[in-house]
Amino acid sequence: MAGCAAPATEPAVQAAPTAPASTSTARTEHPAPEPTPTTSSAAAATERPESALSAAPKQEKVQEPILPESPPVTVTIPSLGVQSQLLRLGLQNNGTLEVPPGDPGSPAGWYIHSPTPGERGPAVILGHVNAYGNGPGVFAGLRELKAGDTIEVDREDGTTAVFTVDRAEAYSKDTFPTETVYGNTAGSELRLITCDGYDSDTGRFDDNYVVYAKLVT
Repeated sequence: MAGCAAPATEPAVQAAPTAPASTSTARTEHPAPEPTPTTSSAAAATERPESALSAAPKQEKVQEPILPESPPVTVTIPSLGVQSQLLRLGLQNNGTLEVPPGDPGSPAGWYIHSPTPGERGPAVILGHVNAYGNGPGVFAGLRELKAGDTIEVDREDGTTAVFTVDRAEAYSKDTFPTETVYGNTAGSELRLITCDGYDSDTGRFDDNYVVYAKLVT
């Protein structure tokens, strides 16, 4: 058994984006704030004194951390004892994501049409759940991750993008939520993706398991 399923060519993610965004299109601008309703001075004075209005603190929008573009080199998951060099993966001829070679189930790979880890948007890293001879793949332990666990991605510019796990979901490959997984995000996020839902009758994995994480530094 190789990679995520019996055939070595089985894609790790069945439903890849039909028009993957480049790092430039993955960046979304912050929406303009909604206009503040105006109130007559008489009505404002009735509601609270002018001194209170003057003293009211201004609410500042919290800016999410964003790093400049820099391709990833390695990914480390301390709680799982995992560290892997990162390959660069594109799309196969059928429009699905390429998968890492899988010998012996690692290394993992960064999807080159997603943002670099740390940029605005969802960076995508793929890894096998198993290896040749039924051994564990690099992402065999993803189901053990808990909210708050850290994921570190070393980048070519010498910086490390540190993410914390937000949640994880298993999806059928037949109903894979492309927009949820690959769609633009306001901040910098990370997706770790592997196969799941092994069917012993067919020798295939019917699902994908997706870990969602957000940049903290």
